[in-house]
Amino acid sequence: YIAVMPTNLYGPNDNFHLENSHVLPAMIRKIHLAKCLNEGDWDAVRKDINLRPVEGVNGSNTDEEILEKLAKFGITPKAVTLWGTGKPMREFLWSEEMADASVHVLLNVDFKQTYDASKKNADGITEIRNCHINVGTGKEVSIREVAEKIMKEIGFKGELRWDASKPDGTLRKLTDVSKLHSLGWHHKVEIDEGIHRLYEWYLKGICINHQTV
Repeated sequence: YIAVMPTNLYGPNDNFHLENSHVLPAMIRKIHLAKCLNEGDWDAVRKDINLRPVEGVNGSNTDEEILEKLAKFGITPKAVTLWGTGKPMREFLWSEEMADASVHVLLNVDFKQTYDASKKNADGITEIRNCHINVGTGKEVSIREVAEKIMKEIGFKGELRWDASKPDGTLRKLTDVSKLHSLGWHHKVEIDEGIHRLYEWYLKGICINHQTV
């Protein structure tokens, strides 16, 4: 078999639940809800939380209850507050491209291409190691930059704030995709296009009902 290792994935059917969502869809939902509140579009707010309730609060709750619950997650009509400083760098790959890369490897790559046969140990035996193939873009962007791109895509006119008292997490997570490139596969969807696609998908109101904790 051949092992492929993905970087951070995002795309259709992602997890947008505020309790346990992934970083990029979490920012999309928070900024979307803040925009709806800012514009007084309560129909859109209620539609959103009916689809994905927040800790038991849904569209049937009062305005005050909804505002209180969303504020707990840093969502207000005037600002969105995100954890950390926004400085950590991350790599994001459109999920459908992960599938495409996997099919490419399946159809075009032989196991012997995943390791360097010229590398031998002290006994002159070829060492078969580090055979996995990283799948990613090989490009990194700061969390702050991603948040600003999402703000622009959604059109939220409020403020983006950072709570530096909360942890940033690992400062860098970048894959070396040189092996994958040498095997003939490159990503096509850049982060700006991916954010646009994912927000368009989100607005369609589709939910796979991810379990919350």
